[in-house]
Amino acid sequence: MQFELSDRAKHYQERVLDFMESHIYPAEPLYHAQMTASGDPNFHPPILEDLKKEARARGLWNLFHPHENEAWGSPGLSNTDYAPLAEIMGRSPHMAPEATNCNAPDTGNMEVLELFGTDEHRERWLKPLLAGEIASAFAMTEPAVASSDATNIELSMVRDGAEYVLNGRKWFVSNALHARCAVLIVMGKTDPGAPKHRQQSMMVVPINTAGVSVIRGLPYYGYYDREGHAEVVFEDVRVPTSALLAGEGDGFMISQARLGPGRIHHCMRSIGMAERALDLMIDRAQARVTFGAPLADRANIQDWIAESRVDIEMARLLTMKAAWLMDTVGNREARTEIAAIKVAAPRVALKVIDRAIQVHGGAGVTEDFPLAYFWAYQRTLRLADGPDEVHKRSLAQGELRRRGPGRRVG
Repeated sequence: MQFELSDRAKHYQERVLDFMESHIYPAEPLYHAQMTASGDPNFHPPILEDLKKEARARGLWNLFHPHENEAWGSPGLSNTDYAPLAEIMGRSPHMAPEATNCNAPDTGNMEVLELFGTDEHRERWLKPLLAGEIASAFAMTEPAVASSDATNIELSMVRDGAEYVLNGRKWFVSNALHARCAVLIVMGKTDPGAPKHRQQSMMVVPINTAGVSVIRGLPYYGYYDREGHAEVVFEDVRVPTSALLAGEGDGFMISQARLGPGRIHHCMRSIGMAERALDLMIDRAQARVTFGAPLADRANIQDWIAESRVDIEMARLLTMKAAWLMDTVGNREARTEIAAIKVAAPRVALKVIDRAIQVHGGAGVTEDFPLAYFWAYQRTLRLADGPDEVHKRSLAQGELRRRGPGRRVG
């Protein structure tokens, strides 16, 4: 594993940093002003479209996509090349990823459509997603079952001639309330009697299909993300058999293929949020005076700053190892590191953000600074794409298999 970034990664790193400094950070106040003025938590602020045009003009578009394609604006970066860019964009999570067309869940859905979609799917949905003209959502989690085990999914997909009929309820369908959301990728059961991991299938469902009802947006810690985390009901929703992705029974396989890269992208952005929180902590500690001296002179504050640097560096190195393994031996062989970083990165980010909030005092829990939102965002990541406990269970099982029963050290 090479610890130095490639020349290509450094080149794009400089360009993304410049875009953040010259356009993203200065636009944050206008973004919030436009959202407040609209009175609509799901409003699509015009500043985002301006930023998307600027990013595309700068060649900072579809950076997540592993294949070079001039028409898509994708440079075809490796995971190790993309990792530091996603980290930088994570410093402004509500703006920078979407401005560069690198935002979840669209990135994962684009990968699914490219790998498992038909020519019709790619023409109708993938192309406008790659162009940033529409948004998409991923409907997997359900309120009635423990969805951390995807085999529990209950939404029914019953074949009826040339159609499937969908019935069920999903929630935390991220992006379903986005003003431009046009399509859902839905996971359900086509054959409850099949082997455990062959019961599920995935289908492409236009969001305006009859019987699809977006019931509500779900807040987390009082925050309503602009794209929404929706509860969606499917009542006798009819879609053609051509809506099927890959084949019947391939849903679980597709979910595993989709979630691996998505998890590491989240972790990259988490490190970016932690870095920005550390910067804010340092700035505040140097600017605020208590009992005749700056907070930065206090031993406990210096300890927090030092510990934060150590925590961030460890998380970054583990993330980079996972990215490198994904590039060299594939996602399946990197599953241990992906599971480990999915546990470690949000935990580190939460720790650093919490320290920064404490240094900011009362201001840290207000919306005058991004820290409270960062904390809420990171806390949800301990559940999103699989809770910590599931990943730790997977890690423990791998370790137990590695040693096997009856083996003794020495």
